[in-house]
Amino acid sequence: MMEYYPEVVQVIPTEDYKVYIYFDDGSIKLFDASSLLEKGEFQRLKDKIFFMERCTVLNGTLAWDVSGNYDETTCLDLDPLVLYETCPEVQEPTWLFEKIENEFRQKTNKEGAF
Repeated sequence: MMEYYPEVVQVIPTEDYKVYIYFDDGSIKLFDASSLLEKGEFQRLKDKIFFMERCTVLNGTLAWDVSGNYDETTCLDLDPLVLYETCPEVQEPTWLFEKIENEFRQKTNKEGAF
């Protein structure tokens, strides 16, 4: 029997340097990236906008697209097995979806409806 090797299918970054990681088996884990921010290449993630906008899935795992070209060879990525085994499992962040939806509504109300 083959051992399960997790694959990341979706990531949702938050403003407090955490990332909700969705795995292909349906589990959701929460990764706290704040401990990485002082280490080498990861220091560029201190910029919250950069952290959130460049957070993505590359190479089947959580990654940051530092070049902006979705280049799998230049991204900062983390081992999905380590993430799967060490990050706590959490519930889906429905509160975050509500926050995003409210921000979108406020923005469209200010700009006017189409």
